[in-house]
Amino acid sequence: MTSDNLALMDIATLAPLIAGGEVSPIEVMQSQLAQIEALNPDLNAYISLYPDAALAAAKEAEAEMAAGRYRGPLHGIPMAVKDLFQVAGMERTCGSKILAEGVANSDATSVARLRDAGAIMLGLLNLHEFAFGPTGINPHVGTALNPWNTKMVSGGSSSGSGCATAAHLAMATLGSDTGGSIRIPAALCGVVGLKQTYGLASRTGIYPLCESLDHGGPLARTVRDAALVLGAIAGTDEADPSTAGARVGDYTALLGRPLDGVRIGVPRDFYFERLHPEVEAAVLAAIAVLDDLGAEVEEVLLPFNREAVQGWNVMAMAEAHAAHGEHLKNNADDLSPDVNQRLRLGEGLSATDYIMARQTQARVRQEMAGVLARTPILAMPTAVIPSVPIDTGSIMLAGKEVIGWKVLGQLTRLACFTGQPAISVPCGFTQDGLPIGLQLLGPWFEEPLLLQVADAYEQATEWHNRRPPLAV
Repeated sequence: MTSDNLALMDIATLAPLIAGGEVSPIEVMQSQLAQIEALNPDLNAYISLYPDAALAAAKEAEAEMAAGRYRGPLHGIPMAVKDLFQVAGMERTCGSKILAEGVANSDATSVARLRDAGAIMLGLLNLHEFAFGPTGINPHVGTALNPWNTKMVSGGSSSGSGCATAAHLAMATLGSDTGGSIRIPAALCGVVGLKQTYGLASRTGIYPLCESLDHGGPLARTVRDAALVLGAIAGTDEADPSTAGARVGDYTALLGRPLDGVRIGVPRDFYFERLHPEVEAAVLAAIAVLDDLGAEVEEVLLPFNREAVQGWNVMAMAEAHAAHGEHLKNNADDLSPDVNQRLRLGEGLSATDYIMARQTQARVRQEMAGVLARTPILAMPTAVIPSVPIDTGSIMLAGKEVIGWKVLGQLTRLACFTGQPAISVPCGFTQDGLPIGLQLLGPWFEEPLLLQVADAYEQATEWHNRRPPLAV
């Protein structure tokens, strides 16, 4: 097998070839770096890249395997993480010109766990400044372009993660999701994005935005690959108290099993209002596939939707303002205008507002548990619209201008508010060739079930096999 096509393979297919000695980690890395060299200058997925260190790590991985120390399916796999994660030997910027941390001496917990599993870090990926925006537009370091149409955004805030995964500039990536920042770029770039249960994976070493809503998780080209990455990063971490109750499972255990009898709820109210018509058609067709696969699909009511979104708004704005108060005080003019504006939304909130939002969160979780007791999986769109142009940030829908940053996170905030797991999988394309995402939500710590449903849909369709023309 030549090294030319190795970067285009998924992890689950490539790993056995590496394990069996048919392909070397050095060949994989050379293929990966060639893909990056060819495409990243135009796509701008990476803020920083460390090819020499990555190649050295690939040589080390090959030596380990030759000595009989194979670590598992991520061993020798090139990966990259959002420039929000601390990575030893790399300099984090958070996509901002304010931050000046210097080169890190240690890894974020998730990065350390990926390295322990044998994964190799390529560099740090582009993002909406400080992870606070759903478009990924960044005036400081430039915007990561959508590989399917380079005039369009790749989605935020994990824009580089979505772009790099779709364009095969890394075999899987990590992003962060506070209100949809893994799932939005996954949907807009046509890849898989998984936000695991809050507290299942450590946030230690991830620059905070809203600590009670932040999640760091995988973007990958297939559901199985996302499951492999989650298996590496999941687990308790003494440095992150939110992980104290983490329940770790085998995330590949249910993959490939039939969906007979799995109950899936479809919340038409709120989640199917004012959708782009091609998004609506693709998502309804995807739900019909789940029904054909043996799932029991029924309509459900989520009467707490609007309260949850409002509660998320209060918590997110208050916590983001607390995290970045010093930046607003000392460096406001150096922030992206939209991030500056969004951070200031927390200024007028009171302690009472915040406490009431937390009380709403507790009640919504309880009500959601009641819904999931009947229909453990919920199915809906990931975003109400496909990608928007970088130059305008908006599209016309039914004769009205729809502004991307206002609506792209509308359908993803609920799962962050409740802390339950959610995944976006590709479910179609617009006539203009832009990806569309199906979002699935599941019960807390029931990622194996959620991944089973997502994988069954993925394997019954061909969307995950499509590649952006420039990435082939």
